[in-house]
Amino acid sequence: MGAGDSKLSFKKGVFRLSEETNIPASDAYWESFWTLPDTAEDVFTLFSATDIRRARDLHIENIETLVLALTSRLFFLRTHKGFPYDIDAPGKHALNCIRVLTRVLPFIYEKEELEEWQQRFFWGKRRQRRGRGLQQGQTTEVIFDEADPNRDEYDGDGEGGGGETEFEDAPPLMEALIDCLIDLLFYAGFTLPPGKHGESVTYAIWESGVGCKMSAGSTKDGDANKSEILRLLLAIMSKAMFMPASVLPVKGERALTYMAAPPDLALNPDLTASQREAMGPELTAVVNKKKKIVLSVLCSLLNTTLNYNQPSWGLPYDHVVLSDPRQVLVTYSLQLLLVLLLYPVPEGAGPGLKNVYRYYLGKLHRPQDFQHCFFGMMAILNQPMHASSSYLPGSQKTLKWAPEMMMLFWEVLQCNKRFRSFIIDTGRVHDFVIATIYYIVEYRQDPSKAGVVRMCIFVLQTLSTEANFGKSLNKRFEVQNTLPQSVRIPGFCGTFADYLLISIYMLITTSKGKLSAVYPALLAIIANVAPHVQNLSSTASAKLLQLFTSMSTPSFLLANETNHTLLHSLLESINSIVEHQYSSNPNFIYAILRAHKRFDALRDFTLDGAQQEIHHEAQRRKDNPHSSTTSAENSPKVSISIDRAASNLPTPRRSEEPLSPGVFELGDEDDEDDDAAVQSQKVSKIPESPRQAQSQPSRISTEEDATIVTSPVREHDPEDAVPLQLRGMSEKARGKLPASAFQRQGSTTTLASHHSTASAAHGIYGPGGFEPTPEWIETWLPLLPLHTILTTLSHLLPSVSHLITTTSPAPAPAPTSPTPSTSTSPPPPAPKRPTQTVHTLLTTLPPPSLIPSPIKTHMFEWSPLALGWYESLLWGFIYVSERNVQKGSGTVGVWNGTRVRLFKVQETAPERPSLLAPRGGVDAVGMSLVQRVGGLTMRGQQGQEGEGGRESSDRGRMAVV
Repeated sequence: MGAGDSKLSFKKGVFRLSEETNIPASDAYWESFWTLPDTAEDVFTLFSATDIRRARDLHIENIETLVLALTSRLFFLRTHKGFPYDIDAPGKHALNCIRVLTRVLPFIYEKEELEEWQQRFFWGKRRQRRGRGLQQGQTTEVIFDEADPNRDEYDGDGEGGGGETEFEDAPPLMEALIDCLIDLLFYAGFTLPPGKHGESVTYAIWESGVGCKMSAGSTKDGDANKSEILRLLLAIMSKAMFMPASVLPVKGERALTYMAAPPDLALNPDLTASQREAMGPELTAVVNKKKKIVLSVLCSLLNTTLNYNQPSWGLPYDHVVLSDPRQVLVTYSLQLLLVLLLYPVPEGAGPGLKNVYRYYLGKLHRPQDFQHCFFGMMAILNQPMHASSSYLPGSQKTLKWAPEMMMLFWEVLQCNKRFRSFIIDTGRVHDFVIATIYYIVEYRQDPSKAGVVRMCIFVLQTLSTEANFGKSLNKRFEVQNTLPQSVRIPGFCGTFADYLLISIYMLITTSKGKLSAVYPALLAIIANVAPHVQNLSSTASAKLLQLFTSMSTPSFLLANETNHTLLHSLLESINSIVEHQYSSNPNFIYAILRAHKRFDALRDFTLDGAQQEIHHEAQRRKDNPHSSTTSAENSPKVSISIDRAASNLPTPRRSEEPLSPGVFELGDEDDEDDDAAVQSQKVSKIPESPRQAQSQPSRISTEEDATIVTSPVREHDPEDAVPLQLRGMSEKARGKLPASAFQRQGSTTTLASHHSTASAAHGIYGPGGFEPTPEWIETWLPLLPLHTILTTLSHLLPSVSHLITTTSPAPAPAPTSPTPSTSTSPPPPAPKRPTQTVHTLLTTLPPPSLIPSPIKTHMFEWSPLALGWYESLLWGFIYVSERNVQKGSGTVGVWNGTRVRLFKVQETAPERPSLLAPRGGVDAVGMSLVQRVGGLTMRGQQGQEGEGGRESSDRGRMAVV
């Protein structure tokens, strides 16, 4: 539509929908919707959201006739022998019908009051005139909808009614529309090259790869037409966007149920050829056709997604001036594929119905298909990593659908055990581990990417349930130099197990509480791989024991009534390593020996002792409020803020505030409970030397530093380093006491009577009003799995305690003045860790007598709530992907301005103009012209789209939360 007069004519026709009542179905006016527009932009610009809502709310009968006219024209074009070349059935008509339906349907779905009308109109019984709609010269097919029997039915020839013998039953309107669109996806001359044998619809797989060795061929126009049809299918399925996350998995979405679980096929997906023959020829033909359609759609969408590769010959920054239309097709293909794969068929949908797309994806078994999937997925997942590490910032365009590809990877993992075994047994799983950690680290501080981070963590948990995965992590990690800077561990030398455990430690300690909801999943990953890891490095071993130290502190355990479950999970992991890989992990055993006082304190945990320790720590910080800034180099600690709203844990704090009980406090690798180390710090009061700092295991580097809480110089009794329950006597005296000396005693005081300080008035356990009691402690403390660890300590400590105590590292003396020393004598050597000596001794000692417990696998369990979150995450991806409408981007903003209910949309600050995205006078003039044309009204007023209008990307970025 090149002339302004034609645009104005179309706009006037749009106004007529809301200004006239019950426009006759035989009126030639309806033809303007498929004859006038030239592009999708014309439809979405001139047919504004305000126009649609006004017609929907004032004259729903006109919207009904419009949908009937558009679908009737599509059905006619689908069966016309000359389509898409005939002058009476050009491809342009089909595209415009598809575009207008895509524009209208989301605004029909958003109005809850139309739910009953939608069920009658789209899914009610229908009849059609026998033998009509198939003649070459007919303009439209006669369609009868029984939603309103008193109303003249739409007839392109102007006829209505008729005898019962002239009609036959027809499928519901939405079912017929979906079937028609699927046929058009494989229509020769429209989406596929012209057929050689004159067949119109050939269910040929679009691309070579899974299920096909030869491509059906493609053209630029054909790919563009595929994108338009896929976009309409997504719009049809998008009714899920307008349902609450708690309702969607239970109630389901009818269009999705019909496409993902067709009844004729879903009832018998496993039938053999002989069983199909026994059903009868007619039913057998239907089942075979349905199966062919499903496999063609599945393999076409999958191969189109996996075969995408950015041009290797592109120049830097070429994406600024050039667009890749192939990306639009790949994006819609991946999104529709995920919509079909993820959909959980509700129980009330019908007996025996199952998602056939998931079923057949799980049936893949050929190694070449798995290899094709691997390379295709990794090409997409690695592209943002390579783009971020390029020497020229922004020289490569970052693909936007990498999170969706991670979702596809998770789906294949879940529904195809053979693929899971393939990538683990061939060692390819390590690439996925690195990519997954990259996306977690990259997005962990972005609230709009919280769902992606959680999904990636669940992907790792799914992988960790395989025993061979844990064993494969014992391979040496030799790809350090090829990683992006954000996920490198400086100076790292270890195995993939070390890398995974240190990365998990980093995620917990630097997430600032934003990952608190998935702490159980992170600990489940550790628990799943623990029975299989070998030769853990001293750094990874220390990180695990630091997590235990923080989780076993009274302030954390008494913060709320669920924190002890995290400690229980971590203790199970420690037990698994000791019981199943004792001889293969001397570094880990040594770390347990150095933390033995923490285990003793946990065994003798009482409410009175815990309250006194919390009060003592709060008082110490109150007496020395500036210690956190004066001794930053003495004993650094990492605080882990835990989001109470997400996981019922304490809220974050500022670094200058006293350490709240809900914050993990993690010491460095040298456990500060060593009496010798504490005493040396008390005497010398100087920071460790640079040489000692270099000898410490390196920490993972992150883009955002963790909150650092520094401990003050130890001015008080060195016994403060010992847990409160064990203070007041020497180590030797403690060892001579009978086992009953440290039995758990019930507290005779309450939190209110413990002390009357201001901290008690505000709650020493953090916000929330939780008050622990001795009875509550008795419900979980006896169940902590401490037997294995305490048995190991009692067996080994008598033989190695002298090495741990007498040779603990101490800070080297510092020069008396800041001026360089003129002495030529060499400096005294820095003390070394006794790791090698202890390891030698550990190998000579007999292992403790332990009965290994059965290996437990912590699976990711799906629930209706989890399914609702997963569906909202996917549709959030689709919504955001379609959100920003730019020239040449291929998107039109299908759901812009609609009132979605599946997720919450929050507008963030607009992006500033940049070199790659300038916004100046030319852009302002262009936007002004578009708004003037799109806002015309018959009364000369400028239309305002309000909250339903088509948004500009200049208005701001959208965050789906």
